[in-house]
Amino acid sequence: DGSVSSQHAAVENNGNGSAANQAAVEQVSADTPKPEAAGKPTEEEAARYSRLKLFDKVMQKSLNKFIEHASFKGFASMFHPLYKKNPQMMESIHKQFTEELQKTIQEDITRLMEEGMLEYKLNELDKLENAAKDSPESVWRPSGDPEQDLCSFLMPYYQKQEAYVKLELKKIRAENAALAEQVQAGREGIAQTEQHISTAVEEWRASLAEFERMASCFHPTDVFD
Repeated sequence: DGSVSSQHAAVENNGNGSAANQAAVEQVSADTPKPEAAGKPTEEEAARYSRLKLFDKVMQKSLNKFIEHASFKGFASMFHPLYKKNPQMMESIHKQFTEELQKTIQEDITRLMEEGMLEYKLNELDKLENAAKDSPESVWRPSGDPEQDLCSFLMPYYQKQEAYVKLELKKIRAENAALAEQVQAGREGIAQTEQHISTAVEEWRASLAEFERMASCFHPTDVFD
C-alpha cells in the first residue's frame, strides 16, 4: 500500500508539474509580443518619423513655452497699481490675454503652413526618405572637397551629353550616307539619260544622213531626164 501511495503521489506530482510547466509556457507565450505587433511601429515612433507631426509638436512646445513666459506674476508687476485695486479683474484680464495671444499665434502658424504648403512638402519629404530607404543605391554625400564634389556632379551630366551627341552624330551620319546614296543614284540616272540622249542623237544623225543620201539618189532631174 505504501508503494502504491508513493506511485500515486509521484503521478500527481508529475501531473502538477506538467500543469505548472504548461501554465508557465502559456504565460511566456502571452507575454511574448506577436510578430505583427513587434514589427509594427507604435504611434509615438510613427509621430517621431513624421515630419509634419514633429513640426506640430515642436510648434506646440514653443507656443506653450512662450505662454509660460507671459505669466500672471510678470503681468501683474507690469500693471501693479491696477492689480492692487482689483486682483480678480487683473487675473481675468490676464487669462483673456493669454487665451487671445495663444489663439492668434496658432492662427498665424496655421496660415503660414497653408501659404507655404508645409503639410504637402513635409509629407513629400517623408515619402522621399522612405523611398530612399528601399532603394539599393547609395545616397550621395559631400566629400568635403568642393572641386571633387563639383566634378562628381558635373561628370554624369557631361557623360550624358556626350552620349546624346554621339547618338545624334550617328543619326546624322546615317542620314548623310542615305542622302549621298540618293545623290549618287541621281547622278547615275542623269549619266544614263545623257547616254541615251547621245545615242538617240547619233542615231538620228545617222538616219538623217541616210535619208539625205537616199534623197540624193532620187533627184528629180535624173528622173525626168
